[in-house]
Amino acid sequence: MKILILGAGGREHTFAHMISHSGKCSELFVAPGNAGTSKIAENVDLKVTDFEAIKDFVLDKKIEMLIVGPEDPLVEGIADFFAQNEQLKNIKLIGPSKRGALLEGSKERAKEFMLMHKIPTAAYESFTEESLEAGKLFMETLDAPYVLKADGLAAGKGVLILDDLEEAKKELEHMLAGKKFGAASTKVVIEEFLDGIELSVFVLTDGKNYKILPTAKDYKRIGEGDTGLNTGGMGAISPVPFADKQFMQKIEERIVKPTVNGLNEEDISYKGFIFIGLIKVNNDPYVIEYNVRMGDPETEVVLPRIKSDLVEVLEKTFDSKLDEVNLEIDDRAATTVMMVSGGYPEAYEKGKEISGLDEVEGSILFHAGTKTEDGKVVTSGGRVIAITSLDNDYKKALKKSYQNAEKLHFDKMYFRKDLGFDLS
Repeated sequence: MKILILGAGGREHTFAHMISHSGKCSELFVAPGNAGTSKIAENVDLKVTDFEAIKDFVLDKKIEMLIVGPEDPLVEGIADFFAQNEQLKNIKLIGPSKRGALLEGSKERAKEFMLMHKIPTAAYESFTEESLEAGKLFMETLDAPYVLKADGLAAGKGVLILDDLEEAKKELEHMLAGKKFGAASTKVVIEEFLDGIELSVFVLTDGKNYKILPTAKDYKRIGEGDTGLNTGGMGAISPVPFADKQFMQKIEERIVKPTVNGLNEEDISYKGFIFIGLIKVNNDPYVIEYNVRMGDPETEVVLPRIKSDLVEVLEKTFDSKLDEVNLEIDDRAATTVMMVSGGYPEAYEKGKEISGLDEVEGSILFHAGTKTEDGKVVTSGGRVIAITSLDNDYKKALKKSYQNAEKLHFDKMYFRKDLGFDLS
């Protein structure tokens, strides 16, 4: 089977790594890919939201499966574009319809969906520039800290959590009137703060049947002890130690089943991944957010623990036969440590040569922001490389990742050395 993966980050390199080991894959392409994917697949210079160019490539190369990594093409309706085209409709596209993708594309829609299907989440209200003053008054009814979420896509950076009421009011103004996050903050959701520990649960669904994938916990803040600015993710651990059998049963009964049933009841076409961001409050799970694709860097610890042939599993997903799959999961823990550019998540330099890639042993390197230049691998993004390791427990796996992190070098390289600090 000829397969195309859309995207350029660590998530897409992980998909490519897993699929390259499948006996069902005859040819693999990644668009646009990175220096890591170029070693195991053919990189293709395509923009992930240029549907016409993707169509031409897919037809020219006789692609049979398309895996959509990032959220933008899903929210813009790539699944509908394929489903409504006679030449493309039988290509096995993994990703939800545009209506399904609204669960990530609009925080307000996600909240309305949870309310409608009785899925536990924080209380909320949504506001626009016209109702700015009402938003400020609503915050006065809440206890600190105050949670402000840009309604639209903001590359994982559209959420602010503030302790001071006056500062929160100013930030609401910056978001709505000052367009702090551009079109994404035309509308802002304000919600009550839930105090607990976070985790992510990943579900693969064909719209009716579902499989729960391994849990993961990622670390968003740039600084150790979860301090400083939010990033796209500084590392992740799977499984989450506190997500025991009883807690997972609560998640399945109260959240996963109502979510999949809700999609079905609303007749929403959904063949792909649901990333459920959760928080554990007094031993009960609440949904913080939905994403409609795999997370990054969680993918780098979740997929390597799947022992089943991923292509076969995704085929069954598209064919609405996921109930026929017996998903095999590796019992070992997986950890990933993200190496980032100095200055990230603010201004950083690119084009720094990366050395030590060949010295890494016992871990897998997933490239995130890299490219090949004059035969050398150089940095091309804020998050550069994820180092994933597997071992009997997450502490041993982390030790392995950290040992290999010391072998890599590029100018101003940074990584967090305290992952898992809140789990022991």
